[in-house]
Amino acid sequence: MTRKVILGNGNMLICFDKNARIRDFYYPYVGQENHVSGNIHRTGIWVDGQFEWVNENDWELLMKYQKDSLVSEIFAYNPRLEVELIINEAVHPTENVFVRHVKVINKSSKKREIRLFFSQRFDIAESNIGDTVYFDPKLESLIDYKGKRYFLIGGESQGKPFVDYATGGAGGVGNKLGTYVDCEDGVLSKNPIEHGAVDSAIGFHLDLEAGAEGEANYWIAVGKKYSEISKLKSFILNHGAHNIIKHTENYWNSWIDNKKIDFYELGEPIQDLFRRSLLIVRAQTDNHGAIIAANDTHTFHFKKDTYSYMWPRDGALVARSLDKVGHKDITTKFFKFCSGLISQDGYLLHKYRPDGSFGSSWHSWFKGNKIQLPIQEDETALMMDALWKHFIKHEDQEMIREMYEPFIKKAADFMVSFRDPETKLPRESYDLWEEKLGVHTFTCATVYAGLEAAKNFAKVFGTTEDFNRYDQAAKEVKEATIKYMFDSEMGVFIKGIYYDDKENMKFDKTIDISTFYSLFEYEILAIDDARLVETAKKTVEKLWCMCQCGGLARYENDMYYRKWDAPMNPWIISTMWLCEYYIAKAKKLEDLKPAEDLLKWTTEKALDSGVLSEQLEPHSSKPLSVAPLTWSHAGFIIAVVKYLERYAELNKK
Repeated sequence: MTRKVILGNGNMLICFDKNARIRDFYYPYVGQENHVSGNIHRTGIWVDGQFEWVNENDWELLMKYQKDSLVSEIFAYNPRLEVELIINEAVHPTENVFVRHVKVINKSSKKREIRLFFSQRFDIAESNIGDTVYFDPKLESLIDYKGKRYFLIGGESQGKPFVDYATGGAGGVGNKLGTYVDCEDGVLSKNPIEHGAVDSAIGFHLDLEAGAEGEANYWIAVGKKYSEISKLKSFILNHGAHNIIKHTENYWNSWIDNKKIDFYELGEPIQDLFRRSLLIVRAQTDNHGAIIAANDTHTFHFKKDTYSYMWPRDGALVARSLDKVGHKDITTKFFKFCSGLISQDGYLLHKYRPDGSFGSSWHSWFKGNKIQLPIQEDETALMMDALWKHFIKHEDQEMIREMYEPFIKKAADFMVSFRDPETKLPRESYDLWEEKLGVHTFTCATVYAGLEAAKNFAKVFGTTEDFNRYDQAAKEVKEATIKYMFDSEMGVFIKGIYYDDKENMKFDKTIDISTFYSLFEYEILAIDDARLVETAKKTVEKLWCMCQCGGLARYENDMYYRKWDAPMNPWIISTMWLCEYYIAKAKKLEDLKPAEDLLKWTTEKALDSGVLSEQLEPHSSKPLSVAPLTWSHAGFIIAVVKYLERYAELNKK
């Protein structure tokens, strides 16, 4: 299930499913800890003895954002109840406060009492053991707490607090159904306290004439102790829920407008998705520096794990997208965060949690009976390449000087040494898709780019000896890549090589988008090189989705989230890499048309809210796997910026 809307401020992130229900609530890091973990926060309406929870089956439901902001705009109409809801929600940009404003419209021809309910289910610190929820008469709020995590739940209508509440045992524990069920008769129990696995609900009563409107505000404040949430309650009352939402809207409007971009002839849908992508990338980035891949607990079904990690691969490419539009404040934190993660031997591991601890992994420390580093070397190399591009853009001398010895030199020395002395290729590591152990063209190309970056850094901050060593290693890797990865019989570059148990070299001839992309992106070959042209041609022939959806798959016979009887799933990032290829080889303005078509294709595949998924179902174009995927949005940003840069160059000719 995708997350159609996400709202956050870098300390907390809240994700909503297609039924406008909170399904993920992260604090104090984006991506860690999830205090809802796929449970459900619901919104319901009782009127004339009838009750409905808001969902897309029984309601006409449209979920969007307000333009260029991280404020939701949700329209929900129930023809049976004759009730319409207009909902705006926001996470304050600096205070850990979530606010929801609900306009309730009585679409009936008679006066009615309409009761509005909100139910909450927190599993604080990702556990349903030992929580407490109680009604606090002093704060006129529900307090849900455990240890150093406090959640204040409150609201008001017509200047008065909520009129109804209940606390109780959460559903799925013993024979409990859950306190949310108490809402369905229109009256809550007012049970004042419960502990263990708990949930709660609050209610508002609105008397509305025919066709009239009423309003209610709801909020959740988060802190590490009672005094924090008490102050946040005062903050909400002093500023007002409506003003908090408006301030949040203005803040993000200003953040977007801060970077003036000339889109030339690119249409409004592409411009809108570009700005939406920047906002989503920002929401998925933690204030401590970690850029998180995705925060969609739908993936719990897959080995009980999520995408809520910082992959150095994803992070480096996302940082490139932010640097391209000048968000130095975010990328500087990211590179400093990564500088503290590098191992003593100079490599980055598979993935990390937002607090900097090592994440879960499936990369083995053994191959047969020999030790094998459990890494994707491209992650270390990509970080070096992204850091150099950051330096070129921002010339942050002080930061790079501080990072040179502990990070840059250490990583560069590792890449020089982690090579086969005979072939000069990098040693075996896992591919960028985290599946195959071998020596891959993509990895070789990124290592070349990483060593080139190290050489450039050494020229400014290091020694002549460092410069010469990195320069020589870079040349050797480039030459070895061309020598070993090009198949003269097929006339194309292959995915890579691997070694059997007897250390015999074997060839992996899988057609993979990353192969041809890395050849031109990391300057192994010139864009017009006949070998690259043929590799690109074969890649598109094999991987383009011939179904209604269109788009490009990752590699031949990719089975991740694929139905056995269906074609390969197209990915956003794969399609954007093809878009970058068309941009790079354009010689005149008309040559940019295929790239523009792929940018338009991406806008058409986004959800109404502007969210991009990881991949798409080939027949229906429905999102598959996680959404939003930060990498997908970053890929779109990079492609648009490259398009605009190339357009400007060609327009001068």
